[in-house]
Amino acid sequence: MTDQSACDSCSVSSCSAKSRSPQENDEQFQTRQRLESRLCKIGQKLMVMSGKGGVGKSTMSVSLALALAQEGKKVGLLDVDLHGPSLPTMLGLNEEQLFSSDDGIVPLEFEGIKVMSIGFMIERVDQAMIMRGPMKHGAIQQFLADVNWGELDYLVIDCPPGTGDEPLSAAQLLGEGAAAVVVTTPQEVALVDVEKSISFCNELKLNLLGVIENMSGFICPHCGEVSDIFKSGGGEALAAKRGVPFLGSVPLDPRMVLSGDSGKPFILEHPDTEAAQALQSVARKII
Repeated sequence: MTDQSACDSCSVSSCSAKSRSPQENDEQFQTRQRLESRLCKIGQKLMVMSGKGGVGKSTMSVSLALALAQEGKKVGLLDVDLHGPSLPTMLGLNEEQLFSSDDGIVPLEFEGIKVMSIGFMIERVDQAMIMRGPMKHGAIQQFLADVNWGELDYLVIDCPPGTGDEPLSAAQLLGEGAAAVVVTTPQEVALVDVEKSISFCNELKLNLLGVIENMSGFICPHCGEVSDIFKSGGGEALAAKRGVPFLGSVPLDPRMVLSGDSGKPFILEHPDTEAAQALQSVARKII
């Protein structure tokens, strides 16, 4: 079914995709129609953000997508980190190839989750993606409009750090109703930057579901003692300061690193650990 026929058969008379605006040419209208026809089949569009790098956004994105799938939800996972795509490695999909059908680009699948990343479109793992703002916007638009996501309950979007081109383009393209979770580690040097992501959500009118504190304490596997390597409680304090929900603390577990490097997600390999249980709890709060 084409985008036009899909829109013509839609019963929502107020949908903006049904008619071309005066400012659009035919190509712009067709692109917007493809985009909106994809997005209308997706329930919650959930951006995973942070103003700080290295806080574990990709780990949280993968874990939340899998946890939502384990709760019986239909889930897609989109990597919009165009310069440093991590999902192919974290899911063991580096050698997989994309292909297209009559209904668009077919996303790869991992444990029933539909996955898309620019990492699937480059020839070498070490290939640099050299892109300016308009090219980034076009790439993210293609991921949303031209990938055959089908019917989803959740589309989890793994964003790069900061409040620049990629999260801005994603938020604008996803439109009204898009939501976000903000990931931080507990120390002040992270919180200062992460708070900017909360301001970003407010300014763009994103529905901020809450803050996740990652790397919150390390439980020694030998003696059981808890060491606050990055302090603890900073994420909860930030959520209270800004009046947003606190979704939970995820302790530091060295096996997360091994799982990410091996392409075997931690939440599947070690489901009974405290960290995995914390991730499941966050997913249930999001639902």
